[in-house]
Amino acid sequence: MSSRNLPKILVTLAVLAGLALFIAYPIGAILAESFVIRGPMPLPRLEAVTEAALQSLGADERAKLVTQWRDAASPNERVDAMAAAFTLEGLSVPWDRKALYTTQATDLDKALARLPAAVRERVTGNYPIAHIMLHKRTALAFKVRDRIGEARFDELRNGRDDRIGFDNYLAIFRDHYLRQASLNSLMLATASTLLTVTLGLFLAYAINGGGVRSPAVTRAILLTPLVAPPVLIATAIIMLFGRRGLITHTFLDQTLGLIDAEATNAYGFAGAVVAQALSFLPATLIIFDNVMRRQSGRVDEAAASLGAGHAAVFAHVTLPLAWPAMKRAIALAFIMSLTDFANPVLLWRDTPVLAEVVYQQITAYQNMPLAAALCCWLILPSLLLYILLERIGSRKAYSTGEAGSVSELPMPRAWRWMLRSLAGSVSALVLIIYATMALGAVTRVWGVDWSFTLGYFTNEGVDVGLAGSGYGSSDRGLSTIWTSLYIAGIAAPIGGLFGIIVAYVVERVRPPGANLIVSLSLLPAILPGIIFGIGYIVAFNVPFGFSSLSLSGTAAILIINILFSNLFVGVLAGRAALQRLNVAVDEAAESLGAGLMRRFFHVTLPMLRPALLLGTLYVFVDGLTTLSSVIFLVSGDYKLASVTIFNHATSGDFGYAGAKSVILLVLALAAMALIWLIDQPPGRVRKITLSGLLPTRIAKPSLAP
Repeated sequence: MSSRNLPKILVTLAVLAGLALFIAYPIGAILAESFVIRGPMPLPRLEAVTEAALQSLGADERAKLVTQWRDAASPNERVDAMAAAFTLEGLSVPWDRKALYTTQATDLDKALARLPAAVRERVTGNYPIAHIMLHKRTALAFKVRDRIGEARFDELRNGRDDRIGFDNYLAIFRDHYLRQASLNSLMLATASTLLTVTLGLFLAYAINGGGVRSPAVTRAILLTPLVAPPVLIATAIIMLFGRRGLITHTFLDQTLGLIDAEATNAYGFAGAVVAQALSFLPATLIIFDNVMRRQSGRVDEAAASLGAGHAAVFAHVTLPLAWPAMKRAIALAFIMSLTDFANPVLLWRDTPVLAEVVYQQITAYQNMPLAAALCCWLILPSLLLYILLERIGSRKAYSTGEAGSVSELPMPRAWRWMLRSLAGSVSALVLIIYATMALGAVTRVWGVDWSFTLGYFTNEGVDVGLAGSGYGSSDRGLSTIWTSLYIAGIAAPIGGLFGIIVAYVVERVRPPGANLIVSLSLLPAILPGIIFGIGYIVAFNVPFGFSSLSLSGTAAILIINILFSNLFVGVLAGRAALQRLNVAVDEAAESLGAGLMRRFFHVTLPMLRPALLLGTLYVFVDGLTTLSSVIFLVSGDYKLASVTIFNHATSGDFGYAGAKSVILLVLALAAMALIWLIDQPPGRVRKITLSGLLPTRIAKPSLAP
């Protein structure tokens, strides 16, 4: 190995180690955790363990012991054992297990009498083993300790599982609550995807096909939810259309008397679908917008010259050419809806969805293995859908040759009116949502006291009396805003720079494992944030078995999670820019004696400034607004504003939710403006020659990816 290649090898190993440790390891940890069985044994397994211990005794001793323990059972113990006997037979317990034991004993005898003779015999036959495994298991364990060994002794005495198996995955089929949550998730994801993709398609067509007067303004308005906290839209919908909503309660109910706001409001399935559609619309709009910008208008003109009307051109030209974008938009919207828990929690209350169950299993029950298995189940439908969509039209080519030319065909008035109405309505709704949050931030008590206040923007807050009853009210101050700014401010430049380094290693160093590096860096873009967040809990609570290395509850785990979950943007932008730069520049610098580090920082990095700024901006904005991946990682010392906004919204503290949302939005827009100003090229800029010694002045090239 030559000393010339040593820096390349070291940089490649460092990049691969970082990606493996902070992307592959958490994902692998959550997969491994999903197979861990830890907790009380299911009754069938407890029966098998107890039966095996009894079999270690001699036949006479076993029969005598079983008879003795069975006959000594108390009435209460008999009720518990018979309930277990019903369960072991695969029957539901046909009496109220929460009633008094005397009542249960009477109902038990009636239930046994109603059973067919054969079934009753099997249930009563289960009773002795059920009684022993519930009430005499410890005595049995000590009696056979020397015969079964310490491991099986502990297993029998504790009655707890500590093994590897598929039980967590099978729970979704065995548990009615989980099955219902799965069906609800699939139903919500399907409806939300249909609405989101339809809106994204027609709005992109309106923007690029002449359907709106100001396409740039319309596009900007529709994309603003990208920089908003995830729960802003759902919170605003509640403030407008909830039980105390401005429109439903104040206007339609109290003023006009047209509805009863307690019965007619946004809570329910429809409200959750609308909230998700508006939240996920920017992502699908970007996909359709990018494809339609590249379509040639000459194809539309050729179709019209052959006699096709506008509807026929749209159905047989525009839609088929948009199919690559459509299948990616469908897959993206589906997985975003399937893994979203904030909107269903706020609007589809008391109806379980899988993402919410995952949240509950972690925060309420500390059942990490089951949560990990449910996360894996969340990925499966989206993966199957993606594979199915990729197979449709996979052998067809979707190209119009000349790209980016605008069709000169006039749009029919009916189409123009329809598209303008749609774009105007959605844009107006987005603006109303932001205006609602701003109004809520300066309203004393939403829906009750409409007086003006700025107290929500202070650390002292507002003593509203009626509000603040939920757990979100404990974070009324602005400290979480500054914590979010601190965390995102550290993660952003590191994430932007590391993304460029990864891109440079892949495109310029080109190590043998380049494809693996690319795959690892793009993995967080494919996986939902909730999975990435849980992976960090599992991986870095006791990393590699060393509690001294734990990152739980620290700022570091938040910074690293935000950094690596958004790294792919800088990698993609950096690779796109490097592919457009002549590699001869780097080779010339190397021939003049510049080492790897000097070439990167003095030659390549200045030319990749747009990609660096884009990656930095994306990490910063997401760090301010992300919820799903960090909600499990925050601690008492480091609480993020996006999490407290969610807590405020769920507890009805709309003033605090609105104030923090407005501040985060202003910070995100300010960051975008700052990046835009930094990226503006002066008329002429200084460039360092390859030798690093002779400054010259040349026009700055356009490097936007």
